[in-house]
Amino acid sequence: MMKNFTKSCLTCLVFTLFLPGCGEEPVRESVDYPITPVDFTHVQLQDGFWKSWVELAVQSTIPFSFQKCEETGRVDNFIFAGGIREGQFRGRFGFDDSDVYKIMEGASYSLMLNEDEAMASYLDTLVHYITEAQEDDGYLYTAWTLKANDYNEFACCSYSPEGQWVGTTGASHEFYNAGHMYEAAVAHFLATGKRSFLDVAIRNADLIYDICITQGNDYVPGHQEIEIGLAKLYRVTGDKRYIELAKHLLDIRAAASSGEYSQAHKHVTDQDEAVGHAVRANYMYSAMADVAALTGDSAYLDAIGRLWSNVVEKKLSITGGVGASRHGEAYGNNYELPNHPYNETCAAIANVYWNHRMFLLHGDSRYMDVVERTLYNGVISGLSMDGIHFFYPNTLQHDGTTAFNQGVNGRSAWFDCSCCPSNLSRFVPSVAGYAYAVRGETIYVNLYMNSRISVQTDQGNIELAQRSDYPWDGKIELEFMNEQEVAGTIMLRIPGWARNRPVPSDLFRFEGEPGHGPRLLLNGNEVDYALDKGYAVLEGSWGRGDVVTLQLPMEVRRVVAHERVEEKRGLVALERGPLVYCAEEVDNISDVLEIRVSSHASFTSRFEPALMGGVNVVEGAGMKLVPYYSWANREVGKMNVWFMEE
Repeated sequence: MMKNFTKSCLTCLVFTLFLPGCGEEPVRESVDYPITPVDFTHVQLQDGFWKSWVELAVQSTIPFSFQKCEETGRVDNFIFAGGIREGQFRGRFGFDDSDVYKIMEGASYSLMLNEDEAMASYLDTLVHYITEAQEDDGYLYTAWTLKANDYNEFACCSYSPEGQWVGTTGASHEFYNAGHMYEAAVAHFLATGKRSFLDVAIRNADLIYDICITQGNDYVPGHQEIEIGLAKLYRVTGDKRYIELAKHLLDIRAAASSGEYSQAHKHVTDQDEAVGHAVRANYMYSAMADVAALTGDSAYLDAIGRLWSNVVEKKLSITGGVGASRHGEAYGNNYELPNHPYNETCAAIANVYWNHRMFLLHGDSRYMDVVERTLYNGVISGLSMDGIHFFYPNTLQHDGTTAFNQGVNGRSAWFDCSCCPSNLSRFVPSVAGYAYAVRGETIYVNLYMNSRISVQTDQGNIELAQRSDYPWDGKIELEFMNEQEVAGTIMLRIPGWARNRPVPSDLFRFEGEPGHGPRLLLNGNEVDYALDKGYAVLEGSWGRGDVVTLQLPMEVRRVVAHERVEEKRGLVALERGPLVYCAEEVDNISDVLEIRVSSHASFTSRFEPALMGGVNVVEGAGMKLVPYYSWANREVGKMNVWFMEE
């Protein structure tokens, strides 16, 4: 049943859910994202880089994270709140419920990839606990139900639930938990066809609609997230009240007392600089994109365009990470990009959400350039190669001794606030959903990963096999497998880094002249191509045997920052393809924090299959470098990304 239901609902995106709902009575709206991503359940990953990461998350990260939720009381809180067993609340008041929801979301995605009766049964058990914990009117928040603030041991906690619907404080996560619950419930419904969890979400959303809209209470979410969940809930139910509520909760943000920290300092459509807590901000910008797409609100569209320009031009790390300041886990000032940034893993994930939505609105490759940079550097750096150790912040320089990772020197097996492990649990399994998109008869090839797809365009069904050893090798081969020729346009993203532009602004630039540029071949013959918004445009009729080959230059390039970035003056970083590189103490005799890179130094790269599952290393200037995402997987020591340049 699970497989049949999933196949019948493949037009409903599970991760981003940008298409109309596929509930009992599908709703078709004329206003929506103009571009439709190919859902990850339509993308069959083949052996290679991303399949390994997805398998790691499914086989290790998700089961491990559930185990930690049981050990730390996160699951028990639902059991106690539902009266299944007696017990007192344990953990953080604000957001521990959300960790369970996010891992459930990831587990639901895993069921869409592979049948797993044990996991499906475990999810049924968790749904039962959650259903029992929900109060009669639809309210669901274990910290309040269990009156957690009555316990003296938690009396000092700033996240204490002082009362229901205290959403006007920046510390409140009441609505935040609800949003993650909606996302998990939608994923579970699409994975299994069961309405049990979805009905819990609907009852809760109906209650909040009544409280906020019908009764007119101006409660402002302390941490944005519910708006994203409401958009997904709208898509599977067709109930327009949910998108109305999402827009309402954004429109009233300026009524909160938390100011810039929670992006409540002015109306969302008047904001033009990314400020405050970076995860909150990027979730809000993602939700604003959903509202802009689903309502046609041009003011929302204009605002996120301004905010995006501010981030990409002045506040983006070389790794795609955001949120430079440890104080408030926040965006810093313009051009404030320290060598010890905070760059929370959750903020990088949210940056992918936002930029992908921007692409779906505009069809411009610059947004996918940011997605790619963030994916390969700022996101997977947060997950270890054993799948059970994590980075909360992602520094670009380490002295080998400072306990920078929430009190741990190196990667941690869990955190008191474990938003990052649970976020990775839901993000990684669905990563293939960012690779392809469709608009009419046009197919966008956005990310390069060994994969196969079958996608319906306006002209017919196209089956496509992508063969690549990306990011280690720059050769990408697209072979059409459909028997009948289908007319259409293939938009093949030429990454910004392959066009001598590391990011879509002047915030970073490459030093020196590039070697040869990208080459494009059709059935073995090199062809000229036109670029449209960063895409090579290929028009024609495509059928079995047609092969498009893209050869990207995988040179080692030096990167320097804009002169207004004070902490990067006189420093240089190294990239190869989409990957940022770093030097670790374990590979080098010289102190990696003191190495100077001559402007005349040359660098070579080679693949080491036995090193960390197989990686390309870069050597030169008396040092050996590995991909940034892989650091601290062997031993903890000094690490550096930005080197002094002679």
